[in-house]
Amino acid sequence: MYAARRWSVRHARGLNAFYRGLEALLVSCNPLWRLIGYERLERPMAAIERVVKGALFDCQMCGQCVLSSTGMSCPMNCPKQLRNGPCGGVRDNGHCEVKPEMRCVWVEAYAGATRIPGGQDLLASVQHAVDRRLQGRSAWLRVVREKTAPPT
Repeated sequence: MYAARRWSVRHARGLNAFYRGLEALLVSCNPLWRLIGYERLERPMAAIERVVKGALFDCQMCGQCVLSSTGMSCPMNCPKQLRNGPCGGVRDNGHCEVKPEMRCVWVEAYAGATRIPGGQDLLASVQHAVDRRLQGRSAWLRVVREKTAPPT
C-alpha cells in the first residue's frame, strides 16, 4: 500500500481533478440518493469507497476525508494520526520517527500539494479533530449531504 500512496502523491494533480469531478457527479445525484435513502446507501457506498480509496490512497476510512486539502496524502496514515502537519520528529531524510522506513505523511502531503493548483493554500487550512463516530462511514455521502443541505 505504501507504493500506491507514493504514486497517488506523485499524480496528485490528476487525481484531485478526478476527485472533484466525482464529487460533482455525486452531488448532482442527490435527488436519487434522497429517493433511495442515505441510510440504505451507507454500507454499499462505504464498501465501494473503501476499495477505491484504499487502493489509491491507503485510506483508513475515517469518514472525514481531507485528501484534497493534504496533497492527496491521507493524514490518517501518520502513526500519530496528525491532521494538521508534521510532528517534531520528522527525520532529516523526510522519514517518520515512529516508522523509519516510511516517509513522513506530511512531507508527502507537501509534495502533493505543490502539484495541485491552490494546494498549498489548502494545506494551510486547519482540520478539525477526527470524529471517531464517523469511522467506517462514507465520506462521499457526507460531502453530498453537506453540499446539498439547505442553508441555516
